[in-house]
Amino acid sequence: MTPIALALSLALHAAPAPKAAPPTKPAAPAKNVSAPTTPEDLTAATRTWHEQRLQRLQSEDGWLSLVGLFWLEEGTQTAGSAPDNKLDFPDGTPPKLGTFTRKGKEVSFQPEKGVRFTRNGEPFTGGALKTDEQGSPDVLKLGSLNFHVIQRGDKVGVRVKDSQSPARTGFHGIPTYPASNAWRVTARFEPAETPRMLQVPNVLGTTEEMKAPGTLVFTVAGKEYRLTPVEDGSNQLFVIFADETNRDSTYGAGRFLYADMPKDGQVVLDFNRAYNPPCAFTRFATCPLPPRGNRLALRVEAGEKRYGDH
Repeated sequence: MTPIALALSLALHAAPAPKAAPPTKPAAPAKNVSAPTTPEDLTAATRTWHEQRLQRLQSEDGWLSLVGLFWLEEGTQTAGSAPDNKLDFPDGTPPKLGTFTRKGKEVSFQPEKGVRFTRNGEPFTGGALKTDEQGSPDVLKLGSLNFHVIQRGDKVGVRVKDSQSPARTGFHGIPTYPASNAWRVTARFEPAETPRMLQVPNVLGTTEEMKAPGTLVFTVAGKEYRLTPVEDGSNQLFVIFADETNRDSTYGAGRFLYADMPKDGQVVLDFNRAYNPPCAFTRFATCPLPPRGNRLALRVEAGEKRYGDH
């Protein structure tokens, strides 16, 4: 386990879990949702989902291509692989790439003379760059290298990717638990009277407000558990959770899970599709962490296991 994953794991498990609020009505009896037909079908469906997940991860612009993240200060900062640059880009990039200028949350970039970039596929000779807070960011590309500007609260940074990164070219897959109907469960959805904004921590040490529409209540081995999902614009419920496998067999800082929106007051939580956050593969990602109430006091032996030594 890397130092950051270990530190995050210890932080997640050291903090005391808040007391669960009493349910507003009797808990639903334990209920596992079977796969559409047979366990074999569940195994096949899970395998197909995971293969598609790995394809996205390994794409030229996927998380495995991430090679750098630089937080910009006010004013100008030079970038390139030469040691005298303020932003030390990876080896193999030109010694002088150009100059970033930050004014508040506005960023512009002026390429070094003779270095030819494209922006969103068109020649780029310099100017303002749209950040990811403004929708799809402007992407500057030079050979196998590309970068764009991100905003995280008051922080503004440059995220750098390389389609030929060692993490991508040397990727060897992610081990998983065997698919099991026991981990495809029905949760009762308890909607919030008024949707609240949940403070979600991240690896930067800051928090982000995300809309929490309610609570998911489910039963495993006769015991009731609760998770708070958030909405992230995907038209699904996004669950950031930790469990006791984080100590030894899954990523130390927790995992992600998506679920369809409630139907007739119920939500299917298919933990066979629990997956590692980008921080499991690169130290340059800015991953959200499980909110305090989303640390489960049980072993969720389903979904993706730990990748490599992370």
